[in-house]
Amino acid sequence: MPVNQLKAGALLNYALIVLNAIVGFLYTPYMLHKLGQSEYGLYSLVASVVAYLTLMDFGFGNAVVRYTAKYRAEGKHEEQYRLFGMLFILYLGISILCAIGGLALYFSVDTFFGDTMNPTELERAKVMMLILTFNLVLTFVFHIFGSIITAYEDFVFQKTIGIIRLILNTLIMVFLLHLGYKAIAMVVVTTIFNLVTLLINYIYCKRKIKIKIVFGHFDKGLAKEIAVYASWIFLNTIMDRIYWSTGQFVLGAVSGTIAVSIFALAIHMENMYMSFSTAISGVFLPKVTGMVAQNKSDKEISDLFIRTGRIQYIVLAFIFSGFVVFGKSFIKLWAGEEYSLSYYVTLLFYAAIIIPLIQNMGITILQARNQMKFRSLLYLVIAILSLFFQFVLSQRYGVMGCAFAIAVALLVGQGGIMNIYYYRKQRLDIPRFWREIGKMSVMPLFVSLLAIFAVRCVNLQSWFVLLLSIAVYSVVYLILFWRFSMSEYERNLIGQPLVRLVKRIR
Repeated sequence: MPVNQLKAGALLNYALIVLNAIVGFLYTPYMLHKLGQSEYGLYSLVASVVAYLTLMDFGFGNAVVRYTAKYRAEGKHEEQYRLFGMLFILYLGISILCAIGGLALYFSVDTFFGDTMNPTELERAKVMMLILTFNLVLTFVFHIFGSIITAYEDFVFQKTIGIIRLILNTLIMVFLLHLGYKAIAMVVVTTIFNLVTLLINYIYCKRKIKIKIVFGHFDKGLAKEIAVYASWIFLNTIMDRIYWSTGQFVLGAVSGTIAVSIFALAIHMENMYMSFSTAISGVFLPKVTGMVAQNKSDKEISDLFIRTGRIQYIVLAFIFSGFVVFGKSFIKLWAGEEYSLSYYVTLLFYAAIIIPLIQNMGITILQARNQMKFRSLLYLVIAILSLFFQFVLSQRYGVMGCAFAIAVALLVGQGGIMNIYYYRKQRLDIPRFWREIGKMSVMPLFVSLLAIFAVRCVNLQSWFVLLLSIAVYSVVYLILFWRFSMSEYERNLIGQPLVRLVKRIR
């Protein structure tokens, strides 16, 4: 595919992320005010519980991308169409299982949350549970088409639809909240927009990509190979759910909706932070699969791993350092004093996930090589241990105990053990990776420490002062980072598009 699609896909990904950040900055305080802390906690809790049903994808969505990219690189078109037919039937079966699972959750609401919710909250939770289950059933039926678009690397189309959806969804949400509607209305709107997006993906696949779905050709050998590949992706997905969804479930059962709302806001901040990293690696699976199929050298793959890691670190180090300095004041002004504890939870998450985020190209490499087994088993074990300690620490230390259990598990698994595995088994040049990151880190550490002492002399209790302080910090940070931490390649990568943009404006 043209390199332009990769670049445009990554740039549009960042545009979507920045737009998400702007929308979140403006919309989230309004939503929190209109819903109230208890209703927001209820909404977040139900969404996190239903999210467990997404595990029923069993990793097949990723398999669609991987095997479609493989067949395209090998010029096997008929094999693609048979693959689509086989997996489409599979997803119909998964959608039925999802409906059964959703009904089971519906009838279990009283059992799980009867001790911490009042009767009104329980009834609202059941209604939202049904709607979100219906949403997921539809998603599974049409899920294959979104994966096909990713495999064909039509990133511009995907991200453009995502931007349009975000804008329209937010406008309608604001209007409904203004009229007095609550969490149930938000769930309904989300479901409608999801259905429209799924239908658009289907039409695009049929008319633009012109894919065919061939039924009646069940290849047992291929099915077994895909099942093995998908099983390790599936275990990895379980880990993600345990890390990022069980916290709300545990706190909902132990502490109630207020604790869930504090934790959920930190998860929202963590998701935004994570998206800045996956914007790059998320478009590379087809490319890396092609490199593996063409037997590219370990050095070439290591170079890609290090290059993308450095670029991701440029963005993430800036956000992390800025949040350390201004995050507490920002959350108090943005969400309210009652959410101030979310700052410390978010800080724990940022510190724990920055290593895997700048190394998530490693996941893409493992997927392309069909070697996810070790990572998936490791993460499953660590996630189960994390869940155990979430229950133990939440009962004694509440929100912070739950967050600490998650953060330590991430640091041990993704920060420690996986680096050893990447180096010894995947032959990635991890020592060079950390030498590069270490050199880049000197300036962010210096600037953030200097800023921490400087802001002690400033009253950050108004938006004007806070935003002005952030602007001054950003200018100083970016100038110094540009001069002392970035390579010539990275300066050209960022600078050349800016120069072209200025010329066009003139």
